[in-house]
Amino acid sequence: MNSNKPRTGYTLPVFACAAAVAALRWLKGEKRSLSSVSIDLLNPAETVEISIEQVAGIKENAAIAIARSEPGDNLDITRNTPVWALVELREKENPDTCKEQIIIQGGEGIGRLVNYDNKPAIYQYAYRLLLENLRRWQEAGEKITVTIILPEGRQLATRTSNQAFGVVEGLALLGTTGISQPLSAPGQLEACCQQVRQKARDFDTLVLCIGENGLDLAQKMGIKPEQLIKAANWIGPVLVEAAIQGIQSILLFGYHGKLLKLAGGIFHTHHYLADGRREILAAHCGLLGLQAEDVRAIFYSETAEDALKHLRALDETSGRDWVGQIYGAIAKEIDSRATDYIYAHTQRRLEVGSVLFDRRRQIIVKSDIGAALLEKFC
Repeated sequence: MNSNKPRTGYTLPVFACAAAVAALRWLKGEKRSLSSVSIDLLNPAETVEISIEQVAGIKENAAIAIARSEPGDNLDITRNTPVWALVELREKENPDTCKEQIIIQGGEGIGRLVNYDNKPAIYQYAYRLLLENLRRWQEAGEKITVTIILPEGRQLATRTSNQAFGVVEGLALLGTTGISQPLSAPGQLEACCQQVRQKARDFDTLVLCIGENGLDLAQKMGIKPEQLIKAANWIGPVLVEAAIQGIQSILLFGYHGKLLKLAGGIFHTHHYLADGRREILAAHCGLLGLQAEDVRAIFYSETAEDALKHLRALDETSGRDWVGQIYGAIAKEIDSRATDYIYAHTQRRLEVGSVLFDRRRQIIVKSDIGAALLEKFC
């Protein structure tokens, strides 16, 4: 048995769901202390036991339960954070104007989506997980309201890039699966490389998605999950493994604030190791003739998203296509640098293309190779 193998855990929506189920079961008469509840993860199709820290009624027809996040061997800031769920029964006979049997709300610590009318940052998988598991404990005609609370969410959000994706004042219940893969822990590289080896048996073209947002968007665009790999920050070594395994072409698919680091030769993209985003952006702006004051504004932008916003504003006032020119040059450089990186380590040349998207998950740019590869996948 390999004791060094990293442990998987569960994503944040699973713990929110477990707390909600525990609170609802308390309201159903299970007044004894619940130490755990069974949750159907849906994806993958398996049922797991999730520990419950506390559960209690707080008023008539309302109960609250607490679970605690355990993401496995992962460098996840939500480790051990409490996840609360307040469940309230609504009157059956009351002609409620809302026809929904289950209303899911975001409480303190759940972020707001500023680009979507400040709706709570509770994504599709989390909604589906909650609905499917809660329905199993509902009586016919019964209506409930569920409020998910992350007491530490607002503070933890300051240590994430959530704001770049339009999530403010808290964390998001994000994810497409209930399993938290150890993608940032020691051993993650081997796990990623193992995926490459397995997929290389069936495909000669793969998509490396940079993070959960890239993975989610790629699937929504119609790319087969079988050809997707969530590369996390280990982009360089995973590219090398792909070449060794005989992969012929790679599409790099990710958020621009992460992926553009490759244009500066940074192939491990965790910000603790290296950043360089503003330097890379400012250098390309200067090379393409942007005015000095605008180059300075780009260099001193707080985030890559702010820099992109500045360029878009220039396009509106000047009628120029600075975004297209600058990000086109960056995408081309990403392709070139990635190709050279692979060759330097393997003496093999792969076709590498790139696609970069913004915080709204809208495509900013596709390199020429990236556009051709994306057309094949979609």
